[in-house]
Formats: sequence, structure tokens, C-alpha cells
Amino acid sequence: MTYRNAKRIYFTLVAAAAVSCFLIVCTLGRTVHDSRVETRLAAASVSEKVHGFVVRESGGRAAVFRNGEEKPYLLIDIDLALMSDFDRKELAKGIYLENDRELKRFIEDISS
Repeated sequence: MTYRNAKRIYFTLVAAAAVSCFLIVCTLGRTVHDSRVETRLAAASVSEKVHGFVVRESGGRAAVFRNGEEKPYLLIDIDLALMSDFDRKELAKGIYLENDRELKRFIEDISS
């Protein structure tokens, strides 16, 4: 084997190693990107989960609805005319509550 052939083989192996490293880095980068996207999608789906209760106006009264049901679960005896404009706007949009504890706290706050 001549020096020239050995040099050609050496540079061919170095070039092949460089291309292999480039492909590995690109593949790892794509894998990391895909896992980040999946994490964001999972976080988004968790944040869009169905709430336990929605409080909104129904028939001129504040009403509590369970998980998107159309029939009120509970009617809150409060005069909506005494509420602030902000509270009435929020009630018109719907106030979402996660559980019974938040619902009880909300009813206490709105009743006082």
C-alpha cells in the first residue's frame, strides 16, 4: 500500500465519520423537537379538560351547571341587579369551577 492510497483511505474514513455524526446530530435534534411538541400538545389537552361546574345566568338568576349539562344543578338565590357590571359580564360568559370546594367558596363569596 502506498502512502497516497493510505492517505485517500484515511480521508474517506474521516469524511464518512463526519457525515455519520452529522446525520446522528440531525436525528437527535429532530427527536428532541418532536418530544417537545408532544409535551406541548399534552399540556394543551390537559388545560382544555372539562371543568366540574359552570356558573352562568339562567332565567334571570345565577345557576350552577354540571359538566356541560343544560339543566341547572343548583340555583343561587341572589339578585343579579345588585351585582357589579364586571360580575354580571363574567356570569354571562360563564364562570368555570373545578370541584365542590371551589363551588362552595364561590357561593359564599357571591352571597356576601
